[in-house]
Amino acid sequence: MAKIPINIATGSLQQDEIIVGIDLGTTNSLIAIIHPESKIPVALKENESSSLVPSVIYFDDNAQVIVGDEAKKYLTTRPSNTIFSAKRLMGKSYNDVKDNIPHLAYKIIDSDQDELIKVQVGNSFYSPVDLSAYILKELKNKAEHILKTPVNKAVITVPAYFNDAQRQATRDAGKLAGLNVLRIINEPTAASLAYGFGLNKQEEKTIAVYDLGGGTFDISVLHISNGVFEVLSTNGDTALGGDDIDNAIINYWISLMPLSENKTLKHALKLKAEEAKNICQHILFLKRTLKIKHWFFH
Repeated sequence: MAKIPINIATGSLQQDEIIVGIDLGTTNSLIAIIHPESKIPVALKENESSSLVPSVIYFDDNAQVIVGDEAKKYLTTRPSNTIFSAKRLMGKSYNDVKDNIPHLAYKIIDSDQDELIKVQVGNSFYSPVDLSAYILKELKNKAEHILKTPVNKAVITVPAYFNDAQRQATRDAGKLAGLNVLRIINEPTAASLAYGFGLNKQEEKTIAVYDLGGGTFDISVLHISNGVFEVLSTNGDTALGGDDIDNAIINYWISLMPLSENKTLKHALKLKAEEAKNICQHILFLKRTLKIKHWFFH
């Protein structure tokens, strides 16, 4: 494979080409560019809408694909046709994910436990690469609509703990979506760049980056010198992300209600669990902002 020089801090390759940065997330994804004038990373969004695209894929009865907010609406009405958290399936076998399957309403094929998994929707089968490609394609289309120009080159971030198979699967998904993936970079490195670390070539420091995402909670310790990022250490819990917090909230609610457990109910409660987390986040923000020491709920 030919090596293509690219400055991941500026996104520059040639002056007339656009290189997008993509965060392919477990819960939400987004696409960004380096603003040509301010040289600051800008997440692309249309009008006043959010820059986040829910990493949710819905297949209708004619195998037509819907991605994002519209797809999310089907989590409760057509749960077996609505795929979420596909990133957690990347490069995994059935044996790797079997403990998480009770939380999924869509069908994971149980064949050889050491084979890479497939998701069945109706009579069709999809790999995690296929599913991720749909999300990347949606982001690509969104960027082309906003920028009014073709988008063919991308840098995609992945968790620092991703192994070679998972990184290659991400590249394959990008290629399937019509993107030339110039670089796969670690999410902690991308976060460091977003905060300006490493842009000063004279700067040398060691930093820790925590990442609580939809699929995992991890930490990476990076050493930055002469613009080069070296991962000194990385560790985390791949079963402690936003999805897992949602599941803990859902299981608690179900334990309080005299309801028979079913996957459709879990999908409905998942949306409410996400809302509950957002409310708590806003309350904590207000508490810090207003410097309130005690807070009472009625």
